[in-house]
Amino acid sequence: MVNTPLPKSRAAKPPAAVPLLRCFVDGAWVDTGKSFDNINPVNGQLISHVCEAGQDTVNAAISAANRAAQGSWKHSTVSERAAFLHCIADGIEQRFDDFVAAEVADTGRPVHQARTLDVARGIANFRTFADLIKTSSSDLFQSDGPDGAKIMSYVIRKPLGTIGIISPWNLPLLLLTWKVAPALAMGNCVIAKPSEETPSSATLLAEVIQAAGLPNGVFNLIHGFGPDSAGQFLSTSPHIDAITFTGESRTGSTIMKAAAEGVKEVSFELGGKNAAVVFADADFEAAIAGVMKSSFTNSGQVCLCSERVYVERPIFDRFVAALKSRTEQLRVDFPDAEGVDMGPLVSHAHRDKVLSYYKLARDEGATVVSGGGVPVFGDERDQGAYVQPTIITGLPDTARCVREEIFGPICHISPFDTEAEVIERVNDSAYGLAGCVWTTNLSRAHRVSSQFETGIVWVNTWFTRDLRTPFGGAKLSGLGREGGRYSLDFYSEISTICMKL
Repeated sequence: MVNTPLPKSRAAKPPAAVPLLRCFVDGAWVDTGKSFDNINPVNGQLISHVCEAGQDTVNAAISAANRAAQGSWKHSTVSERAAFLHCIADGIEQRFDDFVAAEVADTGRPVHQARTLDVARGIANFRTFADLIKTSSSDLFQSDGPDGAKIMSYVIRKPLGTIGIISPWNLPLLLLTWKVAPALAMGNCVIAKPSEETPSSATLLAEVIQAAGLPNGVFNLIHGFGPDSAGQFLSTSPHIDAITFTGESRTGSTIMKAAAEGVKEVSFELGGKNAAVVFADADFEAAIAGVMKSSFTNSGQVCLCSERVYVERPIFDRFVAALKSRTEQLRVDFPDAEGVDMGPLVSHAHRDKVLSYYKLARDEGATVVSGGGVPVFGDERDQGAYVQPTIITGLPDTARCVREEIFGPICHISPFDTEAEVIERVNDSAYGLAGCVWTTNLSRAHRVSSQFETGIVWVNTWFTRDLRTPFGGAKLSGLGREGGRYSLDFYSEISTICMKL
């Protein structure tokens, strides 16, 4: 049995036999008898059929995970789990091209991005947490009791049990493995629900995990949608011990309400309306390149992208002109085209949403500096989900396009005059995920970045991060932190053992 989706090829005809991607439950592949279509966003063609998990399949996955959580996996050693994680990383590496093809087919992202970012980071996630659990330490405290006796207290981490993982479509393998790896590292069992838009690389991961020899039930994969489907059945189950979710803030709120019934552990990485601040003393070319990257990478479909750009007034006009020129040089093309910069959005439905914001921006009075529509190719790409990378100016901070997450290749550029003003404007948002500061003044860099109400701030860079550092958002952008020991803490039941000597 091979679940691998057929790779996308330019001007390819639909395959004679369309692959069926099945669920993976208790060590076996499950055909649920009900499926949905997985569509290529480059040309609108069918990639695969995907089995949708109903209530019975989800319940079976939960039961399998709970059994495994009380079995040998619960008592596995750190060395054994680390070896499994390294084996999974090696398995992804051995099938590197298959994973690249799956990521590209589902998302339409440039091949070079899938190779250098998505799949490479998926491998790194498993290796990072494998090494981390072998070197992690805990806390130990020594004190005196009221009777003068010596007291020693130390902290241990124990598995939570069964973890429900719901991951998004924008960085499918990267964000799924970011959660699966530490959950398994800490001895938990997993039920993974990838986005219905991007089921392929998750299915390949299940194949690799099966080949690695994990005990049955430790890793389970269910496909499906959110409401009245696999996502809802998983998140509302009283028989899981924690939920971790990356996606829209509205969905996170719904999941949180369900989790509250059982007082479950939750970790949410939600939406963002991130700001980039460019001071007049910034390295101009570096700032232009950085804002280009932070606005248009992955067609703007990264929760960390900069949709709000504030530029100090003395360089505002020059900055807008330079960004316009650079944006109009971007190559929007097939994922495997030489020098391609941007592919399509993930789906036609998401394209419709982004285009509705392009229209709203005009209705709100924005000046469209560049883009604002749909490119015309004269070939099969016209059946895809492409939009133009877009720059707008002229909106007040109260405009919906400045306050609401669009999640597409668009940024609004606005001038500012003082540090205090721009900090206030940056923080005047319901979101608080990420921010960027571009300046060559070291004191200003520290002073300004520390005042952002966000989970992470980049100074003179974007998207670079040590995987050992905490990651998460404030306000509507999330709850909790993951990364390094913060992930180990979340995926564990932390207990204190107090001993009188």
